[in-house]
Amino acid sequence: MINKNRLIKLTQDLIRINSENPAGNEAEIAWFVKNYLEDMGIKSKVYEFAKNRSNLVALIKGKRQNRSLLITPHLDTVPRGSNWKFPPFAATIHQGKIYGLGATDCKSNLAVSLEVIKSLSEEKEVLGYNLIFAATADEESGSDLGLIPLLNKGILKPSLALILDADDFEIIVTQKGLMHLKVKISGKRAHGAYPWRGINAINIAVDILKELGEKRNHYGKNKYLRPPTMNIGTIKGGDKVNVVADWCEFELDFRFLPGMQAEQLLADLKNTIKKYSKKFKIEIEGVQKPYLIDERHFLVAQLKAAIRGVGIRPHIKGSEGATVITFFQEKNIPAVATGFGSAGCAHSANEYVKIDNLYKGAKVLERFLKNSNL
Repeated sequence: MINKNRLIKLTQDLIRINSENPAGNEAEIAWFVKNYLEDMGIKSKVYEFAKNRSNLVALIKGKRQNRSLLITPHLDTVPRGSNWKFPPFAATIHQGKIYGLGATDCKSNLAVSLEVIKSLSEEKEVLGYNLIFAATADEESGSDLGLIPLLNKGILKPSLALILDADDFEIIVTQKGLMHLKVKISGKRAHGAYPWRGINAINIAVDILKELGEKRNHYGKNKYLRPPTMNIGTIKGGDKVNVVADWCEFELDFRFLPGMQAEQLLADLKNTIKKYSKKFKIEIEGVQKPYLIDERHFLVAQLKAAIRGVGIRPHIKGSEGATVITFFQEKNIPAVATGFGSAGCAHSANEYVKIDNLYKGAKVLERFLKNSNL
């Protein structure tokens, strides 16, 4: 049975452990989780792909050894920032909410997972499948030291995955892809009093960016996602005000829909740049494919049923931003995301989670795990 007071205390204990990323150190919170699990007789293992970048993995065996479900929240938070009404590591309770860094993203989901595992253990519940629990590092900086190597090295090989990193019982079934890149434009240096003697790379960049901003690509529609976007994240160039700039570079953030390809976006970008410059270089900084799972998939259906079972109306949604859900696609592992944080306050000062969300979230997750037929 879910113990509300124990869940509240556990959430507070987790918030009080600093796991900001950067600088990046999940060791303390990973070992807290390890000790918590071992107190109930559940063995776990810590994996590190850099010093103190700790990931915790536990296996709870069920009746069928050939089927497994992964549940995975993350351990790290963004940096605390400033302008907090309540201290970011105090885990203050005020008007039915627990305030603190990571309260919504993602220590509420971590606490819910642990409380549900504790409840199942107390009831001596044996699930019909193996349950894999992975609390991962480095999610806030791309997961290169967390979920990605855990999957690539075969440490995690679940049949299905439930990512616990969302708000207000949303069920995430689709997600935009992303491509981050840097464009470097070369010009010709000259004295600023004689600009016709040079080639101004900044002017070229402005022309390119103007056309990109006006471009309207043909794309399909997704009822859960907004149209594709392009954001100019940074731009810099030139050495001095009285010198024709012979260099300029800018970074672009593309977000695109399922069915679209990063390779085509890149080809279109190159064709645009070639209209204005013969000397340029594109550096790809990161690519994630878009994700889509059929909302009729039984994983989605059973999650909807669990949410309805505690009196909440489930909402199918898409994610405009990048989450770890796409990494499972590359391994052909069906995955959805849900979570119990409070919408609109992740990564903000005075982040909080509603206690009611915590308690109902634990009931949803327990119901889902017990009733899932994998």
